[in-house]
Amino acid sequence: MHVHLHIIVFLISHMNSSKAFTLLSLLCLITGLPSAQAQSKVAYLAEFNTGFDLCELHEMNISYGTKIGNIVTLNLDQEDVQKLHSFPRLLLLKKAAKVYPELKRAIPDLRADSVCMATELETGYTGKDVIIGVTDWGFDYTHPMFYDTALQETRILAAWDQFKTSGPHPAGYSYGTMHEGTAALMQAEKDTFNVYDYATHGSHVAGIAGGGGAGIGLKGVAYDANFLMVTFLINEAAVIDGIAWMKKKADQYKKRLVINMSWGLYNFGTLDGTSLLSKALDSFSNQGVVFVTSGGNNGGVNFHIKKDFNQDSIQTRIDFYPFNAHPHMWGQSISMWGEQGKPFSFQVLLLNGAKQTIYSSKEFNTSTHLGYFDTSIIIGLDTFTYNLSGSNNHPHNNNPNFQLRVQDKRNKFIVGLKSWSSSGTVHYYNLVELTNGVGNWGLPFTSIKPGWLNGDNAYGLGEPASNRSVITVAAHVPEIKLQSGQIAGGGLANFSSRGPTIDERSKPDISGPGVDIESSISSFTTRDYTLTRNVNFKGKDFPMARFSGTSMSSPATAGVVAMMLQANSSLSAEQVKFILKTTARQDLRTGVIGDTASKSWGWGKVNALAAVQMAERMRPSIPSDSVPPKYQIYPNPAKDKLFFSGDWNSVYTATLYDLKGKIIITGMIGSHTFLPLGHIQDGFYLLKIEGFSDIFRVVLN
Repeated sequence: MHVHLHIIVFLISHMNSSKAFTLLSLLCLITGLPSAQAQSKVAYLAEFNTGFDLCELHEMNISYGTKIGNIVTLNLDQEDVQKLHSFPRLLLLKKAAKVYPELKRAIPDLRADSVCMATELETGYTGKDVIIGVTDWGFDYTHPMFYDTALQETRILAAWDQFKTSGPHPAGYSYGTMHEGTAALMQAEKDTFNVYDYATHGSHVAGIAGGGGAGIGLKGVAYDANFLMVTFLINEAAVIDGIAWMKKKADQYKKRLVINMSWGLYNFGTLDGTSLLSKALDSFSNQGVVFVTSGGNNGGVNFHIKKDFNQDSIQTRIDFYPFNAHPHMWGQSISMWGEQGKPFSFQVLLLNGAKQTIYSSKEFNTSTHLGYFDTSIIIGLDTFTYNLSGSNNHPHNNNPNFQLRVQDKRNKFIVGLKSWSSSGTVHYYNLVELTNGVGNWGLPFTSIKPGWLNGDNAYGLGEPASNRSVITVAAHVPEIKLQSGQIAGGGLANFSSRGPTIDERSKPDISGPGVDIESSISSFTTRDYTLTRNVNFKGKDFPMARFSGTSMSSPATAGVVAMMLQANSSLSAEQVKFILKTTARQDLRTGVIGDTASKSWGWGKVNALAAVQMAERMRPSIPSDSVPPKYQIYPNPAKDKLFFSGDWNSVYTATLYDLKGKIIITGMIGSHTFLPLGHIQDGFYLLKIEGFSDIFRVVLN
């Protein structure tokens, strides 16, 4: 006999805020999720009309943080939310979603050792005068890996711990604590205890990107770079604030900035580059910030289903992570993303051990379901809980979507999902849901009956890995040269998430070494780890450990970017990404990657030497006596024709090269004579005109 303990259905958009707030608090008690009453201010993201001014928020006495483009980070109470909902310039207001998060072999694998030794380069590059920003948790500011190679001075310029409440806050922000300068950093010692306890991750990541070697030669990639570190609150508004703070600091220090983001989540974005976080990252990229992010570690999990519907349906089992395996386990979270204008339906099924259906939920359809639904079912002595939210047109991309959370604490049921539609494509993801909001790993969809579906590991890139402007990094096993001269390793890491994005863009972009990478970890950590060695510095032991993940391949790539920016500080974020993809190396493990990027490797393995060589060649040309300023190539960017404003009636011989020095085309050019480009692939090129000493940069798009 089925007994419904409670069913609460409400349409948030049709309720006043006080009733909605009361019911939301009740739902939190029922589901075990954190209550909104736990804090008076909640992080939000808002998008406003063009022309909006922050003074308008100030006049309403509303607390704001970062403005990037038309997006603003906010800390709001319920009264503030009411004010904003009646503000005519507001386009979208949403709660900020939660963010879930060996060198001696890795350096040669990257070909970074050749860059340091100036092999076929003008000089060696070590990241000097470039800042590596690290957004993470678990920083040990006192670790010798963050000192210079002589162990004399720390290379950390400043750190913002957004959890720490003692202050001082960074200028313009009302939360967290900033430590700037050696004295403040050494006094603070570490970031504060947070949802990851005293973690290990941030120090490990930073050590890979730019560790100084700690006196034992375990150098990171860009070991002369400086650091900015942000221990950020686990929401996307805090991430944007942290990035804005780093950008401001880098501008103050007059240094280029590359930011590593070894974290991600599937549930706070649209996974197609249209989220507010993605828009913010695109805006920062346009201002010169280079972002490198981990692709994710769900490559070994069949946690995804893509279904092209044609008047049919699917059924699959939702696998669960064991409840006793994590202290914050809540259940599973099922994300469903459909196609614009094509609604879909689903229902939850419960089956017994004999695979007989003993409960079917009501049918939920994206065109008719609005707001939030929550229910618990009692069958015998066991309780099953599920809740969901959804809409027919998500405000970022207008796609129908559902977010379903299911809980079976005693693991007494087989939990199934049935879904159907007349047409359109729907993507489904099965991910762990934790009560502290930081779950980020997949569990399989499985077939348990004839006609039911197994999941796959495709379309495995979450946020921010699916963003257009970031450099998304897969992971492979570092190569090692055996005594016989043969090369071992080099294969794709089985955990490395596969692409493409759900809107069918090529991702990841590149692959870096990410298996068994030895680096620094915090000496204050309360997390479990396997020690590889201790380094004694100033009378204290500092630990090293080996970790694996795209969290490791991402900072390795960020270190290469720091070398590129040292070689050519004028590179745009787009150019950096283009160079990495263009110079990526292919081998027996990657196979031949043609005109379309690999769903596993992107464009291949990071090749630091080739990337820095290209960065050198792309330096802005210095005007010479032979080319007066009035002479120029045009249009630039070009599409199918290129002219040169030389002497009015003169015609010159011109040669177009790719960035590796290969001749693409040779022809005549002048004010009335054009070099034909229509058959040439989009990208960056170099143009040499006979009789002139300058080399011109050309963009085709």
